[in-house]
Amino acid sequence: MCGICGKLDFIGSPVDENLLRRMTDALTHRGPDDSDVYLRQQGNVSCGLGHRRLSIIDLTEAGRQPMTNEDRTIWMVFNGEIYNFAALREELEKKGHRFASRTDSEVIIHLFEEEGSAGIARLVGMFALALWSEKTQTLVLARDHVGIKPLVYYWDGKIFLFASEIKSLLADPAVRKEMDLEALDLYLSLNYIPAPHTIFKNIRKLRPGHILTVRDGVLKEEEFWDIAPVIPANASDHRDFEETKATLFRTLEDAVRSQMVADVPLGAFLSGGIDSSVIVGLMARNASRPVKTYAIGFADMPMYDESAYAREVAAFHHTEHHEIMLSSREIIDTIPAVLASFDEPFGDSSAVPTYVVARETVRDVTVALSGDGGDELFAGYRMYKGEAWHRRYCLIPRLLRSKLLEPAIRSLPDSRDNKYGEQIRRMKKFLRGAKETFPERIFSWNELFSRESKKDLLTDSYGTDHPLAPELLAAALNRMPTDYINRMLYTDLKISLPADMLWKVDMMSMRHSLEVRVPLLDHRVCELAFTIGGEWKIRHGQSKYVFIETFKDILPKSLHNRPKWGFEMPISKWLKSDLRYLIEENLSQERISREGIFHYPAVKKLIDNLMSNRSDTSWQIWNLIVFQVWYSHYGKN
Repeated sequence: MCGICGKLDFIGSPVDENLLRRMTDALTHRGPDDSDVYLRQQGNVSCGLGHRRLSIIDLTEAGRQPMTNEDRTIWMVFNGEIYNFAALREELEKKGHRFASRTDSEVIIHLFEEEGSAGIARLVGMFALALWSEKTQTLVLARDHVGIKPLVYYWDGKIFLFASEIKSLLADPAVRKEMDLEALDLYLSLNYIPAPHTIFKNIRKLRPGHILTVRDGVLKEEEFWDIAPVIPANASDHRDFEETKATLFRTLEDAVRSQMVADVPLGAFLSGGIDSSVIVGLMARNASRPVKTYAIGFADMPMYDESAYAREVAAFHHTEHHEIMLSSREIIDTIPAVLASFDEPFGDSSAVPTYVVARETVRDVTVALSGDGGDELFAGYRMYKGEAWHRRYCLIPRLLRSKLLEPAIRSLPDSRDNKYGEQIRRMKKFLRGAKETFPERIFSWNELFSRESKKDLLTDSYGTDHPLAPELLAAALNRMPTDYINRMLYTDLKISLPADMLWKVDMMSMRHSLEVRVPLLDHRVCELAFTIGGEWKIRHGQSKYVFIETFKDILPKSLHNRPKWGFEMPISKWLKSDLRYLIEENLSQERISREGIFHYPAVKKLIDNLMSNRSDTSWQIWNLIVFQVWYSHYGKN
């Protein structure tokens, strides 16, 4: 796992080595073990590549990057891991290629020599990479199938830059820091900014499963992978079901086994949920010694503490278990560091505990496997059940719904601070999503600020008349011609998973130089998951039915029917107490008025509703705080 960056100049100026090293140094946390650069000018075109190394496979000098081929005509910087590199290496050696290292990285260069950019589709792993051909003066960027590793780029018609993180691009003073108002709208709608957008104009995220070619000042992007439309197996055929279970078990176990290869200490996150427990169980089946597992617990927040479940799974698989018990005070004290690390607004508060568990885990290991992706492949979130609930809800006479049920529920106070208030909040959210069309319902259940509330919130200079989020989700929902559950899952696989969950895990783990691998998001597991019909994913009211049935023998019985909980924090409670200072510092009338982005009356209404317990607006307030902290660091020119 590493940090990569680079620059192309098409106007005859050489790439400045000091600039390239500043860009590289901005990524030191991603690769503290080594650093180097490559510089070359050919005519009017100048290229520079930078690399920060976190040594995982082949810890010797032979693994240094930028890496080149035998005749030094192709240069590469690479971030990630390739899990099928041994098989590819053997194939390439038979064709006459000679290797100078034992790394997975070098395989990519020789595969590119043999097959060009088409060979990228053969890689199994997580990666963001850049290949520079001196012969053709062509730069090729690629990002892995589902977007586990990040890659951003800047283009203004004269210079092209790329990097693992936005902050590296901003090391170049030529990069303009102009806010993208469509991206701001996306953030306020979804609490994250999906690819290809970033908060800055002219800076874009390379979309997962895509290749970007830069040659002669022309950019060409193409997709190399997507889920193929399929007709799922018959849900009523028992033989198909048993065969599907066997294939799923074998495919995921193969993915786990391949991801356990490393020349450094390796462990696993264990939350106590289904997905991480399955990964740990498969690791235990394939390990020659006890698996190192790491769980976080909250000593004084029992409503959010899952450590007992993690402990039970660890005992079931005889792991070497490490329990990290933290107080709310310790979590709260971490929040400023987490907020300061964001180089674009990101409103998922679970970034904070993710940051903490990565910080503690890296004390023992350099690589950790996690269970991320299972909910998005096998329907683990409540929202997937929401569509089935909506269909039943519509059977209630419309008059009874509109005149009695809905007004009664909307009149009740909601809160994330207790189970009763949380249930009311969920019911209100469900009602907000009771729209006419399928895409409208799904968007409403994902929406943070409604279109109407954004009009009240944003000043005229920062609002947009063309919100992108509804169109983005609708396009993904309509791209997969299958059952409604798999259409929702596909949308999350393409949008929220890479932009929210995977971005969070990568950024928070790499702040501590910890590599996190996600076997459930091996693209072959993803492809298999979408051959399984939604009726097998949610069955008899149970989420993730086929997944649990497949792996139930390696799970403690207490997990078989355990509902989804999630990696959450009591943000609502803290904003009223310990984190009140964040509201005072970032959402004061004086600051809001001075910056001119938000209307203070709309902000004040959110704060008043939370403090009076009329409505839980904590997530909206949290997202505004995150934006304000980001703006104080990066938003001002």
